Amino acid sequence: MSLRHAMLGLLANRPASGYDLMKAFESSLANVWPATQSQVYGELGKLAKAGLLKVSTEGARGRKEYAITEEGRAELHHWLTGTEPERKMRSEAMLRVFFLNALTRLEAVTYLESEAQHAAGRHAAMRELESKVDWDDGPLSVNGRIALEYGLRLTAMQEEWARWAAEQYAGHKPD
Repeated sequence: MSLRHAMLGLLANRPASGYDLMKAFESSLANVWPATQSQVYGELGKLAKAGLLKVSTEGARGRKEYAITEEGRAELHHWLTGTEPERKMRSEAMLRVFFLNALTRLEAVTYLESEAQHAAGRHAAMRELESKVDWDDGPLSVNGRIALEYGLRLTAMQEEWARWAAEQYAGHKPD
């Protein structure tokens, strides 16, 4: 997935300004594909230059609202149906698990417990986000709820696993 496709997907629903897109990222996409303000505004220019977006309205103080073009819709459709998503998993946190033997038992258990706390914190943040979003029947809300549920289940599993692993490591007898 790329920022380009995330923005095309958001604009496929309705025209939006850079500010509107940032709000959409903050309230929904940030959990799966975070973006900074400079990335969003930079990408808007690239997408417009490539003919995938057009400025649909210009308002006060230079505010521009962008709409997806037919070429942009075709690009989004191709990305959704004609390419395989990346499924590479790289996790520095899990890589560290392979080398816990380089730590004392207490340090290893502390690391695993901190992973559990980190997952619990991310889970709580998602629950808070869930309660603050004004859900409706629109596609971004429906699909956003499905993606949020994935995040909730994943963080719950990560916390459960880390607590289990800490217990396993705490009970491990050295050779």
